[in-house]
Amino acid sequence: MGRIEFGDASDLFGRSSIFSRNLLGSNRFLRVRPDTNAPTKADDGMTTSDQIPMTAKTRRGPLRQYTVTALALCMLALIVLPGFAVAQNATGVTRETVKIGLYESPPFVMAGSSENPSGMAVDLWEKLAEGLEITSDYTVYPSMSELRKATQRGDVGVAVTNMTVTHERAKTVDFTHPWFDGGMRILTNQTADTGLAAVIRGLSSAGHLKAYGWLALVIVLSTLGLTFFDRRFDPEFPKRWRDGVANSFHNVMSVVTSGRIPSRKNLFGWVGRIWSAIWLVCGIGVLAYVTSTVTSVMTTLAITGTITGPGDLPGLTVGVFEGTVEEEFAVTMGLDTHSYPGIESAVTALGAGTISAVIGDAPVLEYYVKINPGLGLDVVGPIFEPDKYAFALEPGSPLRKPITVQLLALKEDGTIDQLKRDYFGDAW
Repeated sequence: MGRIEFGDASDLFGRSSIFSRNLLGSNRFLRVRPDTNAPTKADDGMTTSDQIPMTAKTRRGPLRQYTVTALALCMLALIVLPGFAVAQNATGVTRETVKIGLYESPPFVMAGSSENPSGMAVDLWEKLAEGLEITSDYTVYPSMSELRKATQRGDVGVAVTNMTVTHERAKTVDFTHPWFDGGMRILTNQTADTGLAAVIRGLSSAGHLKAYGWLALVIVLSTLGLTFFDRRFDPEFPKRWRDGVANSFHNVMSVVTSGRIPSRKNLFGWVGRIWSAIWLVCGIGVLAYVTSTVTSVMTTLAITGTITGPGDLPGLTVGVFEGTVEEEFAVTMGLDTHSYPGIESAVTALGAGTISAVIGDAPVLEYYVKINPGLGLDVVGPIFEPDKYAFALEPGSPLRKPITVQLLALKEDGTIDQLKRDYFGDAW
């Protein structure tokens, strides 16, 4: 048997050989030294000693050893090096661009523009993206439902906002580990304005002004019709058009506002009496409609101070945000609801008296009241229907586990708690 020793590669390939220097990164090579205790047979059948004359035949033995060694090292490199590359990819160090969907919901997402968004959810995502070597391509969506649908279709890789985790939503999108505990509260207008301007705004928002317009048209047509009628059949009716129209308008408005028919001749006997009765019923109906609509709007404007929780909402019109769990909750309770794309439009409707309250995410409503102290708004009642927020991902996303692992790390090192204090103080 022989033993393997390192020799100088230049002995074999020459000192100027590039191959001798690069084969193993040095000028060393493997040399098979025969065992002196085990004599071997040379090619010509003679016994050789430790020193073998370097003939053409004896050189082929070491060359075969060098060739086998080089091939073995190459195969080892092919096996090991891809392993390192896979390990690097598995840790997520390769930077990639991910489409990020945003829904504006202060203070979690304050988009402003897709180039420079801010908010707690955005800040948290930026920290996650930094740790995962991800470049974010932001797109702002007008409502929560549109964002969720885009995520479900795969148009969005990650949905960044205060999206509540529910059983039904989990059927269509993937969720990361939750990072915020939330719930619902109620927003009301504590400085209800019952003045004329507020009443008119409330009537307009409720659609009553359009009905009033039709009533005004009917009054004008009735005035003209009564004028033509009396000029034709009543010889005592004023001959001048100005006087005749004024007299007819007075009679029509008397019926509309008081429900009573003014004293006038009965020109057609019993038929005239029947027409007078029908005229009276129409006037009473108009009067009742106008009175009830104005009263309902004024009541809506003043009733907000009596709301203290969800139990006070039945019978009232409440505002919710499109595609949110609050909308689902209101529908389940059988409430009369108006859906709005965001908090600004809902607050506008609340101020106009179109709705009596807004059901929304507690941290969102509380933050809005905090930054708008002059609007006379207040968040009333305790938190109900507690829930959790998480980032949504397209179904089957490979980012789910890396993001969740990174989220847990940020939770454990206090980063998420610090973000809460930055945006909410000690409230959450």
